[in-house]
Amino acid sequence: MGLIFIRSIIIFIATLCVMRLMGKRQIGEMQPYELVITLIIADLACIPLADHSIPLLYGLVAILSVYLLHQIICLLDLQFPIAKAVVSGAPSIVVNKNGIDDAELKKNNLDVSDLIESLRTEGIFALDAVEYALYEASGSFSALPKKDYETLQTSLPIVIIDEGKFDEKNVELTDRDLGYYREILKKQGYQLKKTLVMTVDGNGKLYMQQKGEKYRVLDLAWKVPLW
Repeated sequence: MGLIFIRSIIIFIATLCVMRLMGKRQIGEMQPYELVITLIIADLACIPLADHSIPLLYGLVAILSVYLLHQIICLLDLQFPIAKAVVSGAPSIVVNKNGIDDAELKKNNLDVSDLIESLRTEGIFALDAVEYALYEASGSFSALPKKDYETLQTSLPIVIIDEGKFDEKNVELTDRDLGYYREILKKQGYQLKKTLVMTVDGNGKLYMQQKGEKYRVLDLAWKVPLW
């Protein structure tokens, strides 16, 4: 029992030291390779604890080897931009002055609803209230709102069309039918299947964007309390 206790303490101290040596970014927002290394270290630390027949030194050497690998990758990451892009990835700008960049969303296995959710965490509820938005290589999200963004979101918008499909429950909330929105699409020269997103708020402001095109904002001149 005493041997198990001592082995556990040694592994704990060794793992803690390695994690501290890896730097503060390792503890905070991790790059993909850092997450992989962290998981491997956690796994390696468990092996000598679970199987007492394995010499403790084997576990320590394995952990230190992974730490050495981490330092080599960090060196490449800092010295060579190409290596940094390959190993860590690059930020993806998913919203620009033209609106949502559907291609960038797909690259990151995201959809419009994921983007809208991320924007809400940044305090941005209207899609036309954001200048730029991006996902960092670590997966964190950042958004740059427009100067007057607060005046652009005086009412909470709801999604009418998401990736070429109507949200019929939200359509009912607006006291309009599908035909009403189909007519809007027709007048704007949009096709339902190619419509990336359409939202409308309680003041009748409609945001719509077709894939590969700049977004449009329309004033429907009606007010409906959606919530």
